[in-house]
Amino acid sequence: MSAVITCERLAKRYGELQAVADVSFDVHEGEIFGLLGPNGAGKTTTVECVQGLRDPDSGQVSVLGLDPRTQSSALRSRIGSQLQESSLPNRLRVGEALALFSSFHSQGPPWRTVMSQWGLEAKAGASFGSLSGGQRQRLLVALALVNDPQVVFLDEMTTGLDPAARRATWDLVEQIRARGTTVVLVTHLMDEAMRLCDRLAV
Repeated sequence: MSAVITCERLAKRYGELQAVADVSFDVHEGEIFGLLGPNGAGKTTTVECVQGLRDPDSGQVSVLGLDPRTQSSALRSRIGSQLQESSLPNRLRVGEALALFSSFHSQGPPWRTVMSQWGLEAKAGASFGSLSGGQRQRLLVALALVNDPQVVFLDEMTTGLDPAARRATWDLVEQIRARGTTVVLVTHLMDEAMRLCDRLAV
């Protein structure tokens, strides 16, 4: 199985804080790969470096054959991301959000198709602020997939959800993988990792 992400001896420091130290892992095509650890362990910093959102202090990263530090523009068109602090303006409507995000990409299915695929048609005219926690996560996942990415990063996506919404969100993750997309899942929840992940880095 080929590796779509290779991370070798990644390190990142913020002043006196060593956030990431000597982290290495590979992610294989078509799997759900989990980064598991307690809050503050450096998981989010690691995936931000892998996506090219932060520059590591040392180490080597390759994603889909690209270097996130020097080829971030080319990489962004091929990956999707739901960040830990993802949110939208409360007054932005579901359909408006999907149309806006879709306009940033030249590839990918029509945004109305994505809305239908993720069960959001009935909420097309609803504002983000009026959505339930599970509906918000469904929208954020849909926004991460409007460019039909090869790899999608999902960071602590079930934090704060009730048990029913968590299980519904887990179903979404499994649907993403079933469509052929590689998933990198950041979590601190053991039951979530056991349910979803093919392999883990702890």
